[in-house]
Amino acid sequence: MILLISDLHLEQQRPDITRAFVHFLQTRARQAEALYILGDFFEVWVGDDAMGPFQHEIASALRELADSGTRLYLMHGNRDFMLGQRFCQLAGCTLLSDPCRVSFNGEPVLLMHGDSLCTSDAAYMRMRRLLRNPLSLWLLRHLPLAKRHALARKLRKESQLQTRQKAVSIIDVTPSEVPRLMAKYGVRTLIHGHTHRPASHTLEVNGQSAQRIVLGDWDQQGWALQVDEKGYHQSAFAFD
Repeated sequence: MILLISDLHLEQQRPDITRAFVHFLQTRARQAEALYILGDFFEVWVGDDAMGPFQHEIASALRELADSGTRLYLMHGNRDFMLGQRFCQLAGCTLLSDPCRVSFNGEPVLLMHGDSLCTSDAAYMRMRRLLRNPLSLWLLRHLPLAKRHALARKLRKESQLQTRQKAVSIIDVTPSEVPRLMAKYGVRTLIHGHTHRPASHTLEVNGQSAQRIVLGDWDQQGWALQVDEKGYHQSAFAFD
């Protein structure tokens, strides 16, 4: 069994999500061969050197699961794209590229966070290219912590404002981008998060039936996608 989750947006201001996640790690995830976290794991991440007790608590909980035998994989999201190897080493997880081609049940599957599929949002895509540029990342990591925190707050505020102002069709996945990318990577299953619209969509890729599975976000409830010999099943669960 393999589990996939995304968009937990962990932060100290939401202890209910943190408690639910730690419980998830200590129970259901213990039965899994692997756990994939597909981005926006944290609400904000300004650098591994900014880790405090909260971040170390999460890393320790992940390390405990890794030490029990479950393989852990982590992908950057648009909120935590500065997560680095230091955190991954502490947590016992492997950092994945976005997109990443894997194999489930003997079939190739494409994993993504999902924000790069929103190509109709031209302003966001320009910002994404700028922030993910290696030179920009180097400069960001060498800014004083106070400036990084201030920049993160500014970007978060602007993102929230723009999301409210933009049409859903602009901030959602661009339909034509999905089959194009799936054909490029030779897959018939795509799994991503980001949009907070959990669903399973059917489509055609090169004349063959295909599926796009959107992971749910953790807010009022948690979501997990389970992959086993029966296929793919996503379900929600209440926070205790």
